Amino acid sequence: MTASPASASPELVRRDDAAGVVTLTLVQPQNRNALGLAMIDTLIVAFADIAKDSSARVVVLAGEGPALSAGHDLREIQAHRNDPDRGHAFNERIMTRCATLMQAIVALPKPVIAAVEGVATAAGCQLVASCDLAVAGEGARFALPGVNIGLFCSSPLVAVGRTLSRKHAMEMALTGQLYGAAEAERMGLVNRVVPQGQALAEARALAEGLAARSAATLAIGKRAFNEQIEEPLSVAYALAAKAMVENLAEADSAEGIAAFLEKRPPRWGA
Repeated sequence: MTASPASASPELVRRDDAAGVVTLTLVQPQNRNALGLAMIDTLIVAFADIAKDSSARVVVLAGEGPALSAGHDLREIQAHRNDPDRGHAFNERIMTRCATLMQAIVALPKPVIAAVEGVATAAGCQLVASCDLAVAGEGARFALPGVNIGLFCSSPLVAVGRTLSRKHAMEMALTGQLYGAAEAERMGLVNRVVPQGQALAEARALAEGLAARSAATLAIGKRAFNEQIEEPLSVAYALAAKAMVENLAEADSAEGIAAFLEKRPPRWGA
């Protein structure tokens, strides 16, 4: 395994590479890996680097300490209330950059798996919902608690509302309460719950299995799913059919079908 800092602010995010799996770890446990502007920008750079890296096939997102992320840095936001515009320009910037990060995760042509120990709240919960898959330790907890401090979690609700049913998403946002890992699994926020402390190992094992698949096929499939899922049925089928045709034109598809028919393991391209 090789380890290197993300391209910007190495003290914020650590990158580890092994067997096609990139693990990005938020390393600000002292403030619960808050998504301040510097952390958001560092993650945007990290995902942009991964998008260009052909050796990176799957991403695992984790956090050191008691949280994956507790959401935006409220001290940073509060400090900008002393700006001449009372923080309006800063707030616009951080919300725009946060949206850019979440969309970068969705647009990344590689699967992204969240490994959650401790809490993932507000924008941290949004981060989990933006990932393709999520594994939680049994002690993990999730919330959209903004309503408790007079700040409704409207932006986090974009990702959470596209992952959960509308009623579950609104319950989280309206009540602001903490939900345990088992409840998060029942609502569809996470895929599986494992013993506490095992989320990262389980996420990496899952990632290694995905990394053994055709990278081109996974990229086409992820993009097609995200394009069609919010569309009307007829549009969704048209988009999915187009993706299938595109996929069938790929060399990996020809190889995979031939390997199946010939009863041998496939030999995927780079």
